[in-house]
Amino acid sequence: MEILGISLTDWIGYIASFFVAISFFMKNIITLRIVNSIGCIAFIVYGVMIDSWPVIATNAIIVGVNFYYLLINKTTHVPADEVKP
Repeated sequence: MEILGISLTDWIGYIASFFVAISFFMKNIITLRIVNSIGCIAFIVYGVMIDSWPVIATNAIIVGVNFYYLLINKTTHVPADEVKP
């Protein structure tokens, strides 16, 4: 299946790249981790489609790290005005 002459596999790769790249423009770390996770999940799908275990494994680890820190941040949230430099 092609859309505008680009395969579905390539579209998923482009979407994944977009989300990972855009995540680095986020100022809020929680938003960054969520947007980055969306990109990494899309990269996992892309990796399955192209049968690339390095792509799958790397992005699965990154999603795991993002989810871990999102959960830790929820349980140990410190208000910004209490953070010491």
